[in-house]
Order: sequence, then structure tokens, then C-alpha cells
Amino acid sequence: MFDRNNRGGVDFNEFVGLWKYINDWQNIFRTYDRDNSNFIDKNELKQALTSFGYRLSDQVYNVLLGKFDRQGGGQVAFDDFIQCCIVLQRLTDVFRRFDTDQDGWIHISYEQYLTMILSVV
Repeated sequence: MFDRNNRGGVDFNEFVGLWKYINDWQNIFRTYDRDNSNFIDKNELKQALTSFGYRLSDQVYNVLLGKFDRQGGGQVAFDDFIQCCIVLQRLTDVFRRFDTDQDGWIHISYEQYLTMILSVV
């Protein structure tokens, strides 16, 4: 992601960008980790994603927790929170490419669906 020249590593300037990126995410995480547990629970995740503009059902939040809660405690650690947000953003971006009238509905083939999902995960 930060290897801009595709050499298989990061140079100093790329590392500076990576460091800023991590610090920015850390500040966001701390903002929503209201109980300072070093984890984001379902309600804190809802608050964070709602503030990012997502309007999701409880069912989707349960799926997100199931996917990104690697410890199985009903909460998401810092690195999993970043991954959750990035995956959600990428899926949203791909969906929007197909949602040409921006009504929240798309009509795609099975192969388009697979291509869309596999390009993200």
C-alpha cells in the first residue's frame, strides 16, 4: 500500500507516510474506544462507522464483528478495526461503481459479483 515505486519495500519517505497513516488511525481508534479498553465493541463500532457516513443494520454489525473479532470477545482490536474500515470502504467503492444511479441497488451477474468481492478481499 505504501510501496509507491513497487520495489517490495518502503523507502524513508514512504515510511513517513505509513507512520502518519498509522498515527491517524490510532487517533480515530482512541476517539471511539470510549471505555479505553483498547478494543472497539459493537456500540463503539456503530458510533465510528456512523460518523464515517455508514448507515448499517444490526445484522451487518454482527457480521462485521464476526469477521473482524479475531479474539472472539465481541470486540475489535486496533489492527482489526483498520482492516474492517478499509475492507468496508473498498466494498463500498466497488458497489458505487455499479450503482450508477446511486439508489443503493445494483443488478449484476454472478461473475461481476465474484470479481467485485475478490478484488477487495
